[in-house]
Amino acid sequence: MSHPPEHIAGVTTHTRRGAIRHRFRYGVDYVLIDPEADAKAPGLFSRNRFNLTSVHDRDHGGPIKSGGGASWALEVLAADGLRDPRVQLMLLTQPRFLGYGFNPVSFWLAMQDGALVAAIAEVSTPFGDRHSYLCRLPGFAPITKDCRITTPKSLHVSPFQEVAGSYEFGFDIRPDRIAIHILHRNGTEGVVATLSGTRSPLTNTRLINASLRRPFGALRTIILIHWQALRLKLKGARYRTRPIPPSKEVT
Repeated sequence: MSHPPEHIAGVTTHTRRGAIRHRFRYGVDYVLIDPEADAKAPGLFSRNRFNLTSVHDRDHGGPIKSGGGASWALEVLAADGLRDPRVQLMLLTQPRFLGYGFNPVSFWLAMQDGALVAAIAEVSTPFGDRHSYLCRLPGFAPITKDCRITTPKSLHVSPFQEVAGSYEFGFDIRPDRIAIHILHRNGTEGVVATLSGTRSPLTNTRLINASLRRPFGALRTIILIHWQALRLKLKGARYRTRPIPPSKEVT
C-alpha cells in the first residue's frame, strides 16, 4: 500500500565549533513521500512534472540531475544485505519550487514494522557534487533515537572545512515528528547540523502557506548558503579549494 505524501514544517540549525564559531537557524519545508508509488497528492504537488512544488526521480539516487530514483536506493540497500520485501522505502527531501530544485541533504528512509532500519543520507553541494552515506546498525537492527552511527567524511561540502574526520548520524523517526542530528568531528573543529519538524498530510493549503512563509523554496536555500559563506569569510575562516570528489557514490 502506498504511503500518502506528507509535509514536514521543519527547522534546520548549523553550529560550527572550534576557533571560529558560527551558528544559524532557518525554517525549511520538506516532503516525505513513497518514491515507488504515485499516491494521491494535492493539486499543487507533482511527481516528475512541473508544478508549484514537485519531486523528480532524476534529482535523487546517483549523480545530480541524472539520478536513478528509488531503484538506485533499493540497489544500494540490497548490495549491503537488506532485501526484505517488508521494507518500505520513503524519501525525505525538499521539493522543487516552480521547477527549480537544490537539496543540501535528502534522506532515503528504510522502514520495517514502523521502525527505521537503514537510512541513506544523500548530500549534494553547490559545486555540483554528490555523495551518499549509508547508515545502519549490525543486522539492520532498528535505529532508535539513542543510536549513533559513524561514517568517515568523504565529500567536500563547505569550502571552510576540510574533507577529514567523521560524521555521526542520529535519527528519531516518529509517527508525528522527525528529528535528524548530524555531527561532523575533526579534532577540535566540527559542525552540528539538525533537521526537525512535525509530520502532517500534504495539502494545497500547507503548500501555499509554506510558499508565503518561505518564498522561492530551493532558490532561497542557495541564497542562504552563499550568505552564510560570506559571513564565515568575514569572520576570517580559511577558504579551501574544491578537491576531486570521491569516485564511489556511497560510503
